[in-house]
Formats: sequence, C-alpha cells, structure tokens
Amino acid sequence: MKCRHCGDELRLPFLDLASAPPSNAYLDHAALSRPEVWYPLRLLVCENCWLVQTEDYAGRESLFTEDYAYFSSFSSSWLRHAERYVQAMIARFGLDETSQVVELAANDGYLLQYVKAAGIPCYGIEPTASTAAAARRKGIEIIERFFGRELAGQLVASRQSADLIVANNVLAHVPDINDFVGACSLLLKTHGVATFEFPHLLRMIEGRQFDTAYHEHYSYLSFGTVQRIFAANGLHVFDVEELSTHGGSLRVYAQREGGGQHRQPAVAALLAAEEAFGLRSAGVYGALQGSIEKIKFDLLEFLLACRKRDETVAAYGAAAKGNTLLNFSGIRGDLVAYVADRNPEKQNKFLPGSRIPIVAPEHLLAGRPHWILLLPWNLREEVSEQLAEVRQWGARFVTAIPELQVFA
Repeated sequence: MKCRHCGDELRLPFLDLASAPPSNAYLDHAALSRPEVWYPLRLLVCENCWLVQTEDYAGRESLFTEDYAYFSSFSSSWLRHAERYVQAMIARFGLDETSQVVELAANDGYLLQYVKAAGIPCYGIEPTASTAAAARRKGIEIIERFFGRELAGQLVASRQSADLIVANNVLAHVPDINDFVGACSLLLKTHGVATFEFPHLLRMIEGRQFDTAYHEHYSYLSFGTVQRIFAANGLHVFDVEELSTHGGSLRVYAQREGGGQHRQPAVAALLAAEEAFGLRSAGVYGALQGSIEKIKFDLLEFLLACRKRDETVAAYGAAAKGNTLLNFSGIRGDLVAYVADRNPEKQNKFLPGSRIPIVAPEHLLAGRPHWILLLPWNLREEVSEQLAEVRQWGARFVTAIPELQVFA
C-alpha cells in the first residue's frame, strides 16, 4: 500500500487490531440472522511524511451510510464546546451578518445552530442522510454530499465561498486527504480562515488510546504531518491550540497564502514538542502494540472475575471507540449484558461484532447492574454525573483505557 498523502510505500507497522466490522454499522434484529462483514484493522506509518493510516479495505460509502447513527448533539459537553468555539471565532475574526460560515461534516447541526442564532449566514456539508435530516429540522441549510475539490469548485462558482470553514473531527475521516484539504483552500475567501479539530497522535500514543482506531478513521494525525499536507495543498498554518476533547485534540488554524493572519508562537512550540517526543522517527511507533495487549487482558480478567461472582456488568455509551475495545478484546454478551445509550437511533439495535444489545439509559435503573463499563472514557465526568442515580444501589464505574480503573 502507498501513503495517502505522499505516495511512498508503507512498511512501518503501528497497530494490529486483527479485524472488526465498521464501528458504526449497528445491527437491527433482522441483521442478527445475517453474516457481518469484518475487515482487517491495521495501522501503518509513512516514513517519508509520517502520516499514520489504516490499510485500505472499506470505501467511504460503505462506512458513512444513510442511516449513520453518530449524532453529535447527544453529548452535552460537546455542545458546550461547540458554543464556546462559535463565540470565540466571532470575537477573534469579527464575523457578522455579512460573513459566510461553512461547516464540513456538519452532522446534526450541533454547531451551526449557534452560528445561526448569532445571525451569521451559514450552511453545512454532510453526506449522511440521517444526520443531515436532523440538522434541517433545526432550520440549517445542508448540502448532502461528500466534500472535495469538485463540490468546492461548484460552491465558489455559485458565490458560496467561506469566511470561516469549520472542520471538526472530519480530517481523520477522509480517504483522499489531499483532495479534501485542497478543496478547503479553494472554498476559502482570500482572507478567510479554516479551523480543523482532530485527535492528536501524540496523545493517542502517550495515553494508549488504541480504541480511537477504527475503519472510519483513515488517518491519525500529528501537527507536523498536518502542516506538511496543508502546505502541499494550498493552506498555510498560522496557529494551533491543544484541547482536552477526545482525550487530547488539536485545533489548527489555516489560511490561504497571503491571508493576512500572523503566525503565532504556538506553531513552533508544538513542532518542537513533537520532535522531542519522537514522532518523526520510527522508534516511537513500536511501543503501543505491547501495552494494548495488557489493557485487553486486564479487562478480560476483571469481567471474568465478575462473572464468577455472578455480578452483572453493563456498559454505557455505544460509541465507535467502545466497539474497537470490545471486538479487539473478544468481549460478547456473556460478559457485558447490554450497553445503554442516550441516542434513540442506536437503541433497540446491537453493537457491530459483539452483538451486545443497546438499550435506553433507563434500563440501568431497572436492571441495577453491579458494574458499569464506561466505553467513552473521554466523557467520564459527564457520564458519571448523568448516571449519579446508580450510586443509590452501590453500582461502580469502570474504565479500561489507559489502564483499568474502578471508581464510585
């Protein structure tokens, strides 16, 4: 396989998670009687540009389907993050009723609802019908297509260029990263700005966050590699922020050459930090595989001990990262009885691979499990607060990453 950015041959392994079905391919009752498609799930590193990437097996149309079940608005902390972002961008770049904001992968309108409420013209681009419909119900204009140079050219021709492009948690999800970034450069106005948020590869390695690996994530991004990809496709990086979201993310600010924004000191500082960590040398990429085996076995030992004591374990959060953890660990419904989730689009379905049933959170109150395995460990504080009532019968919480932790 050749690198998705620079075309070099890929030889350096990073992670081998055996195989798994697409992590958002939730099953209905009828699907339980049919076979599932599993793909190898392996990550490789390009030793030329240091882009970490999945091997090619599944196309985007088979992963981002019309019934895509990930809806951003079901996380209250993510909504607060989006609202704060909109307020900050309005203040920093002077956005007003004469501006145009475009969000790529707008999902269910979780962010553009705040842009619209501020009286700033906006529209979203979102290829999945289920989330696009939810955004339209909020009164947000949505173009239901995958984004690339072809669509960007059409939008520019129809005078829909952007003063601000928002690309939250989408850069890692695009198979042709050069086409996507080049399209962003094309869609921006001369003095426009684009921001990109994505999980930081450094934090993934440091925090042993292997569950952020799944087929929908084609790329695993360091700042230095992103800067290189942007420069090759017409974007100049002028600032970067480190965020706590998703276990450690970056927000990268970019513009077309001559866009008027001055380069901030944070750019050089983060490049130096990545260099010191070793992200541009082969050695750092060999450490994660061994540590994830320990995470797997520690979790299995815990669940087997609970089973021997006849203690019920439920899970919370039917998230993609949870499916990676469960399928890599070989966990099924005999060890985790069910998973509760707030999203009604997932309820009464089954997790891909493990086929564990998904229920409403109220089921936890009726079932009174002894243990609750929090699959979206990055939302630990938010979820444990939402589920405060389970403490009435002494239920305790468990997270598996970066190591097994039990807390009340």
